[in-house]
Amino acid sequence: MKIKFLLALLIASFISFSCGDEKKGSGSKESLEITNSDSFNYIVEQFADLRILRYQITGWEKLTLKEQKLVYYLTQAGLSGRDIMWDQNYRHNLTIRKALENIFTTYKGDKDLEDWKSFEIYLKRVWFSNGIHHHYSNAKLIPEFSSDYLKQLLVDTNTTLEGEAFDVIFNDSDTKKVNLAKGIDNVAESAVNFYGPNVTNADVESFYANMKSPDKDKPLSFGLNSQLVKVNGELKERVYKSGGLYGTAIDEIVKWLELAKGVAENEAQGNALGLLIEYYNTGDLQIWDDYNVVWTTATEGNIDYINSFIEVYNDPLGYRGSYETIVQIKDFDMSQKMAVLSENAQWFEDNSPLMDVHKKKKVVGVTYKVVSVAGEAGDASPSTPIGVNLPNANWIRASIGSKSVSLGNIINSYNKSRGSGRLKEFVNDEEEYKLEEEFGQVVDKLHTALHEVIGHASGQLNPGVGETKETLKNYASTLEEGRADLVGLYYLYSPILQELGLVDDWKSVGMAAYDGYIRNGLITQLIRLNLGDDVEESHMRNRQWVSAWAFEKGAAENVIEKITRDGKTYYNINDYEKLHDLFGQLLRETQRIKSEGDFEAVESLVEGYGVKVDQDLHKEILERNKQFTSAPYGGFVNPVIVPTINDDGEIESFTIEQPETFEEQMIFYAKNYSFLPEVN
Repeated sequence: MKIKFLLALLIASFISFSCGDEKKGSGSKESLEITNSDSFNYIVEQFADLRILRYQITGWEKLTLKEQKLVYYLTQAGLSGRDIMWDQNYRHNLTIRKALENIFTTYKGDKDLEDWKSFEIYLKRVWFSNGIHHHYSNAKLIPEFSSDYLKQLLVDTNTTLEGEAFDVIFNDSDTKKVNLAKGIDNVAESAVNFYGPNVTNADVESFYANMKSPDKDKPLSFGLNSQLVKVNGELKERVYKSGGLYGTAIDEIVKWLELAKGVAENEAQGNALGLLIEYYNTGDLQIWDDYNVVWTTATEGNIDYINSFIEVYNDPLGYRGSYETIVQIKDFDMSQKMAVLSENAQWFEDNSPLMDVHKKKKVVGVTYKVVSVAGEAGDASPSTPIGVNLPNANWIRASIGSKSVSLGNIINSYNKSRGSGRLKEFVNDEEEYKLEEEFGQVVDKLHTALHEVIGHASGQLNPGVGETKETLKNYASTLEEGRADLVGLYYLYSPILQELGLVDDWKSVGMAAYDGYIRNGLITQLIRLNLGDDVEESHMRNRQWVSAWAFEKGAAENVIEKITRDGKTYYNINDYEKLHDLFGQLLRETQRIKSEGDFEAVESLVEGYGVKVDQDLHKEILERNKQFTSAPYGGFVNPVIVPTINDDGEIESFTIEQPETFEEQMIFYAKNYSFLPEVN
């Protein structure tokens, strides 16, 4: 599980409960340029609704050459599978991308025309989203140039793009990558390339209902690494493996993983890499579980990584994993400070408001580290999580444990590139503003840690209840993310944080956390939506249903007050103690829903509180936001690790280079890491 947008400090700077934003420039608009607190230039560029940043690989210089080689090999392995994510997102993505890139690199015509500028922006948006659907809303990106203009560019550059791959850019087909709406066939109505044509919800559910794991107490992650298609009317899986679907890219991944295994820091790390290689070669889901058990317990060393088909948010039914890699260097100082959370995981579980039957009697193997990212690819790039907790299999979490990481240098880059403009617009009063300014960054770090370390590791399923993706279906992801959020919220307003030495003023930290979460869930995240849209993305849904439920349930005692002042809407928390109790009640209920597999209850919760938007409020928020120019979504270019090779062909050192522009990195990746054909 990962926090991808929950707390991202720029994504943002105004949307998460660290609601800082850009400083005012001269005049009525905010300036894009930020005065950084150090000499490093964190900001690359901004276009459409996107902002591109840089990050530094903190701690690189402290690594030995062998450790640096390990990082390099792992990042190369990750980038080698980059095209897999593109193809998973949509069946025509690679065809479209390669045509657009050829136009971009070879066109000799007039580049001052508005149509060309619109073409460049469209291509950048496609790059950012790893395809033609928005990375967050899942809606198809709409070009601001005509089909005739694109046809002319194709002719001018001797580029081929025709048929459905051309038409879909401009028509009304495949409008949603992932469609989680109620009352539809979510698989059939989603453009994501996890399923072949004519595959339906019922097909998926019946296909996997007939699969049985060798050990019922250790259910395999059926469907995680395959595409489900119909061949002559019969359902079949196309497995991601060497010699199978995506095999040419997987072979390249394996090549680099073999080199990484050769410079592993210790035996456990080497064993884990060996099992990952075996999994890629065979596609065997039992080996995937074996790998995750070994990887989870391999906690020694300075380097760690995430690599494979992991998160299931892009599957409307939650079976199939998106390709993702993150390479990590341990931040020793910060990890030591925050390790107190994992060391006290059992206390948090024992003292949670869950029903006793839903509490884990023994929380095992939870490790927490703050890390410095050295490279990302696939579903983690350009749009990155800021916290990750893995593995996702419930039985491994319960019997072996999990690893939680907070991406420290990513969070730092967000912090260094933010200001305070939007915060001032949307806070209710000066007290709320001061709390956020003083404690917001502490809140973000703690909620990330509590969400990942305690939240995702807490609770247990009732005996005999199936996996959450099977019982809660298209609501599984938003329920799980909301449940982990609620764990964090419950403990953020608690003296235990001060008793553990994590904060100096637990009550102020808790107040800032609650202010920011409610402000985000009910107001500021709405600026990501077009007027009239429902909330569809799982994380946005969970923030809204948590906040809206608490607002409604506390109405009789005016726990959260809706205030209208000078035509502007604000929310003010009048009773933090009672809100803490409400969060506890909702946490108890969400765990019950998960533990019992109560589909009717989760459907009622999400549809009742998390989907529909007050259109009058939405219109107001969009109008208030027009004065600000900084984009609502953020992502990153990756530093480039460049080896120096001696006369014997051996690596003797490395340099770290930063891309000057977003397109520079994307074209570099296209030239060096394109290992799949256009059609797979």
